Amino acid sequence: MIGPQVFDLLLHLVQNREHVVTKDNLIDVVWGGRIVSESTLTSHINAVRKAIGDTGEEQRLVRTLARKGYRFVGDVREIPASVRETPAPTREIPGGTDAAKADETGLALPDRPSIAVLPFVNLSGDPEQDYFVDGVVDDIISALSRMRWLFVIARNSSFTYKGRAVDVKQAGRELGVRYILEGSLRKAAGRVRITGQLVDATTGTNLWSERFDGKIDNIFDLQDQMTANVVGAIAPQLERAEIERAKHKPTESLDAYDYYLRGMWKFRQVSRSAIDEALPMFYEAIKRDPEFASAYAMAAWCYSLRKLNRWATDPEREIAEGTRLVRRAVELGQNDAVALASSVHALAHLAGDLDSGIASADRALALDPNLAAGWFVGGFVRIWRGQPEDAVERLARAMRLNPLSPDMHRMEVGTAIAHLLAGRTEDALSWAEKASRDKANRAFPIGILAAIYACAGRGDEARLAMQQLRQVDPELRLSHLHEWLPFRRPQDLGTFADAFREAGLPE
Repeated sequence: MIGPQVFDLLLHLVQNREHVVTKDNLIDVVWGGRIVSESTLTSHINAVRKAIGDTGEEQRLVRTLARKGYRFVGDVREIPASVRETPAPTREIPGGTDAAKADETGLALPDRPSIAVLPFVNLSGDPEQDYFVDGVVDDIISALSRMRWLFVIARNSSFTYKGRAVDVKQAGRELGVRYILEGSLRKAAGRVRITGQLVDATTGTNLWSERFDGKIDNIFDLQDQMTANVVGAIAPQLERAEIERAKHKPTESLDAYDYYLRGMWKFRQVSRSAIDEALPMFYEAIKRDPEFASAYAMAAWCYSLRKLNRWATDPEREIAEGTRLVRRAVELGQNDAVALASSVHALAHLAGDLDSGIASADRALALDPNLAAGWFVGGFVRIWRGQPEDAVERLARAMRLNPLSPDMHRMEVGTAIAHLLAGRTEDALSWAEKASRDKANRAFPIGILAAIYACAGRGDEARLAMQQLRQVDPELRLSHLHEWLPFRRPQDLGTFADAFREAGLPE
């Protein structure tokens, strides 16, 4: 099976076979005008040729015309609708396989997570409010479409279901998507309530539902707020659902994205053995798709964790390899918010490049303002650069967008560090205690709690926390602290070094 972009590319060439199709036209049609590298376009053209039994040397079916573009030159026979075996439109292309051909169950699912946002139901009893309801859905579709890892059905297709009673399983088959987002909106007494639910259309299982309320004083600000809340909430749910699905997929059918998801599943367990298993999965994803920016970034993040936890068997080589991977991730991922956000940790801890880390985090948020991970890593890298107030705001935004995040304890730890650097010791202590309760077996939150207890003058509690830390990580020393806390400002590292020393951490 070929990917949806490869099929769209092939279909566009076939439909326009009477003339040369320029590269710019292909990019506009297939990638929606996004910035696409020459190598990406070339690799997709090569994939088209491979799918239909052609090669770049022979060019029997797809011909390259230097400085002009491409043209499909093979014979095409369109099958009349009356003799098709399936209701979905197909075209037979000699020498190849129709990857998007439908079967009796509907359109084939894309090779990445796919979603359709159906028109929300207006429960206000006022048809004049349809514009507002439709506007919210339009914004949600646009925001989801900015996520490069997600296949999103266009508005025109989704809105064919407006005003109809919808069976989500049928809609999923007709649209060729795995997930359906549906909802309703009620406006009354100066307030608006949006209810949304995410459904696995292949099974009818409800994966997530939530209600959002707000004042309608400024209807357009509220529309933006609702969009951010909905998208911020469903994106992590989609990723969790896809990871769970990949875990149970037969290994012989794995492709690049499934290897990536399996790697993510292991990565989030954050143990030495789990990271050891995650790393080769990200390499397998890269092997199958050499331009998979997120896979490069996550492989680099694995090396970063190996360094921080002193798991590296050859630190110098692993730091160099992780740095190479993260630089490649940033190079490939300039228009991929997830890849850029995933690169920040390794940029800070392996490459020692806080400025590039901030640039990558900010670029990720420019591409996708609802990406919780972008706010999370952007907050942390600002802690290291000595901008605690900005860090607190960004981490708060991350927690709001992803309130069930498995990284919640890290966001709480970061907030504690930022408050301490800003001189708010009591606030820092409150956040550190919360983080250590959430992850009582993790060295980082326990260590930060011990340090903040020491800064607060609570020596007995600091030493008790340090005893717990030494049980979790008996090899930790003050000399390792700069790896845990890569502060740019010497005084920030000095504050924590003094606190750890007072709590009882050996030199």
